[in-house]
Amino acid sequence: MTISAGLDVHKDKCHGGIMDEDGEVLRDEKFENSLAGVREFFKGFKHADVVMESSYSWRPTYERLEEIGFEAKLAHPKGTRAIAESEIKTDSIDARTLAHLLRAGLVHESYVPSEEVRQLRDKVRLRTKLVRERTKFKNKIWAELEKNRVNMEKNPFTKKGKEKLRELSINSVDHYLAVLETIDDRIKMVSKELEGIAEDREDARLLMTIPGISHFSALLILSEIGDIDRFPDPEKLCSYAGLVPKVHQSGDFKRSGSIKKERDKFLQWILVECVWIHVGCSDSQLTKYYRRKKEEKDSKMAAIATANKLLTVIYWMLKRKEEFRPNG
Repeated sequence: MTISAGLDVHKDKCHGGIMDEDGEVLRDEKFENSLAGVREFFKGFKHADVVMESSYSWRPTYERLEEIGFEAKLAHPKGTRAIAESEIKTDSIDARTLAHLLRAGLVHESYVPSEEVRQLRDKVRLRTKLVRERTKFKNKIWAELEKNRVNMEKNPFTKKGKEKLRELSINSVDHYLAVLETIDDRIKMVSKELEGIAEDREDARLLMTIPGISHFSALLILSEIGDIDRFPDPEKLCSYAGLVPKVHQSGDFKRSGSIKKERDKFLQWILVECVWIHVGCSDSQLTKYYRRKKEEKDSKMAAIATANKLLTVIYWMLKRKEEFRPNG
């Protein structure tokens, strides 16, 4: 007998609904979102198909289910309109609706990367966030210099520049500088670890044959893609990254709009960053494509179009295990 379970997940508590293949509710109750709580809720069931919405708290619950031997599906929020548009909305109803959708085979799944990929994502996203925090503190220092009418003609964040910043004896700048140097140290630690990981991976070494792609960017691209075989063609991968325009079609009329808002923001961001570096250091077919697009559009849109081409190249490199060929 097939058992279907739907979980409405929150940070501290979950509400679960378990039903049989005929839709009869076997269990409907709230439980603590902990390993002990999940185990207690599924007590008496050796196997069940489980589904929960892709929300902020999905990962700890998903991993707890893995620990007790249950494999869960992650329902894409846009594919669960029956819940979102329900006039009567409670945790119990949401959980049972998810179970019904699963039982009927109507769950629109979100991709769940393997544990290895999840851990790699954590590392590269940590470095990304640390770099962004460093930029914030640099901007704070610039603001303090402006407020105190200090004009720094050269980069204040070099070794000599930092010495000059300290000589100014501006209290706020001293505090921000201390935090900035701590973040710098952490970025170096994480970067060194990522460099070792990239050198040990064949797929990362392949991507690093593309001018403009470093140890970090190679791993970020790979961690966001996950399993390349889940994409049947490069067009699907580019759509996932948000590098294709929205298309409006009615009859014979077809119009392309702006790029998709639904995207992998980390993948889109790093590809555009790699394009900027690539076109500045390589005279490849990608660079020539960028120059042609720049004549038609502005540099930002040309970079996005080239990022689409770059990701297509990456798709076939990973599929065929081939190094980058500048001439195409």
